[in-house]
Amino acid sequence: MFPYLRLGPFILPMASLVFLAGLWLGLPLIEREAARLKINASMLSNIIFYSLLAGLVGARLGYALEFPNIYLAKPLSLLALTPTTLSPSMGFSVSLITFVIFIQRKGLPLRPTLDALAPGLALFMVFVGFAHILSGDAYGAPTNVPWAIRLWNEYRHPSQFYETFLALTILLVIHERFPKPEGAGLNFLLTIALSSASRVFLESFRGDSIFWPGGFREAQVIALVIMAISFYWIRKWMNAHSTGNIKPHERGGIHVKR
Repeated sequence: MFPYLRLGPFILPMASLVFLAGLWLGLPLIEREAARLKINASMLSNIIFYSLLAGLVGARLGYALEFPNIYLAKPLSLLALTPTTLSPSMGFSVSLITFVIFIQRKGLPLRPTLDALAPGLALFMVFVGFAHILSGDAYGAPTNVPWAIRLWNEYRHPSQFYETFLALTILLVIHERFPKPEGAGLNFLLTIALSSASRVFLESFRGDSIFWPGGFREAQVIALVIMAISFYWIRKWMNAHSTGNIKPHERGGIHVKR
């Protein structure tokens, strides 16, 4: 593991650098897909930037709400650039809400816009796996399998490598644009569904899971719910296209058979 990079007097967290690299490489994929689907690519890039910024603020405030005593004692620590003091679920929720509000205000078609995000999102999930490999986060449960790695004084499942391999597989699937018709939001929903299924699988090998009463893993339950919702909307949107029952603001440049 290689959690930090020292540059003179500065110590840079490698995970944060990898996340930034994922965003930097993912944006051109999104812009290219947006142009292919006849969406204003520059406008979409701006919306993504503001959504990510809002998500970052939301993630920090969400963490502060979980641990208020820390920030009541030192309010200025809210401004500290510490990646571990973020609430991913709150950050994602705020970012998603901001994104939806902006695309509605700018008049971008919902489903093609979501599909434009799919390849960039899938690529970013690969970089999340790389970041976990470098930082040692999302570590595996103790095991005696031959391919175990030694981490935190235990031989563990290399769950970070499992995660990265599955993310690469999902990226290849999404790159093929398997669901048809294109621009119907199906590729985005498939990205979410497959990523959720991946999390359900990976949690079985994780050593840092949060358990609910009854032995249920929190992340697995949440991922199962998201996966079910995603497949529900995949079916619903596919039926809408087959019947031509799709709202004008969702179409964009999509040709709908009647």
